[in-house]
Amino acid sequence: MKRVVSSLSFVLFAAATALRAQNTMTAEVTAAYKGVIANILKAAEKMPDADYAFKPAPAFRNFGQLIAHVANAQMALCGAAKGEMKRGDAAKKTSKAELVAALKASSEFCDNAYSGMTDAQGAIIVDSKTELGSKSKIGLLNYNVAHDNEMYGNLVAFLRIKGIVPPSSEGRP
Repeated sequence: MKRVVSSLSFVLFAAATALRAQNTMTAEVTAAYKGVIANILKAAEKMPDADYAFKPAPAFRNFGQLIAHVANAQMALCGAAKGEMKRGDAAKKTSKAELVAALKASSEFCDNAYSGMTDAQGAIIVDSKTELGSKSKIGLLNYNVAHDNEMYGNLVAFLRIKGIVPPSSEGRP
C-alpha cells in the first residue's frame, strides 16, 4: 500500500510538472500577478484608515482613490480576459474597510482568471471593451500586472511619505 501511495504521488507530481511546463506563459504571468497583488493588499492594510484621504498634492488621487482604481481596473481587465464585462464600484467607497474589501474581491475575481487559463486559452483574441481594444487574453492579464505594478509604485510613495515601510521593502536593511 505504501508503494502504491508513493507511486501515485510521484505520478501526480510528474503530471502537475508536465502540465505547468505546457503552460509556461500563463504560469509566469500568474506568478508576477501574485507577487504584485500581495504587495498591494499588504499596502492597503498597512495604511491607517485616517490616511486613506491623504494625497501629497492637490492634483493627485488620494490613497483610497488609488486602491479603488486598482480594484476597478482589475475587475475590468480580468473580466475582459474571462469574457465577462465586469465593472467595479469601488470608486463609490471611501473607508479603509470598504476599499480593502473591494480590493480583495477584485483580487479573488482575478485569481480565477489567472489560475483558470491555459496558454492556448490565453492566445485567444478578445475585445476588451476598454481603450485597449482587442488583445489576447494573456495580453490583458499581463497588462493588469503592469498596471498593478505602476499603481503599487504610487502606493509606495504614499506609504513612505507617511513614514511606513512598504511591503516589498520589509525586512531589508
